[in-house]
Amino acid sequence: MYDKLADRIAKHHGTVYRVAIGYVKNVHDAEDITQEVFLKLCTRFKDRPDDGGFPTESDEKFWLIRVTVNQAKNLLKSSWLKNRNDLDEGIALPEQPDISELELSKYIKQLKPHYRTVIYLHYFEEYTAKEIATLLDKPHSTIQTQLQRARESLKKILVKEGISYEE
Repeated sequence: MYDKLADRIAKHHGTVYRVAIGYVKNVHDAEDITQEVFLKLCTRFKDRPDDGGFPTESDEKFWLIRVTVNQAKNLLKSSWLKNRNDLDEGIALPEQPDISELELSKYIKQLKPHYRTVIYLHYFEEYTAKEIATLLDKPHSTIQTQLQRARESLKKILVKEGISYEE
């Protein structure tokens, strides 16, 4: 059981962390959220030792992302967060294999949090707008609009920086 669990944590750590950082924009909070999500996964495996109760791997990934989004929203609503001073020195995204992705992530970070999230889920995790709508518990049309506006905002940022882009 522990080997399966460790493999799944290693496999999904980057995804969970990047979704969290997309919401909270703070390395330390994203690490805390990631830890909480995997603690919930451990509890789930304790209750269902064979496979954690996930029929497929995509169901497991979907569950992890949904829990991450909920944890991030809960943190952002907390009064503790509103009363602290942020001393974060920057944001580091793990496991970015392609240098162009790394450069692009610098500009994606400038987007509003909800735009960062839909861009990440759509282009990096390859979810459809309909799947993202289910994950984020929002109407499909809202996600389509957010994707469109996120692309437009990213285009403006890239043009401002003098970077060419593909349409």
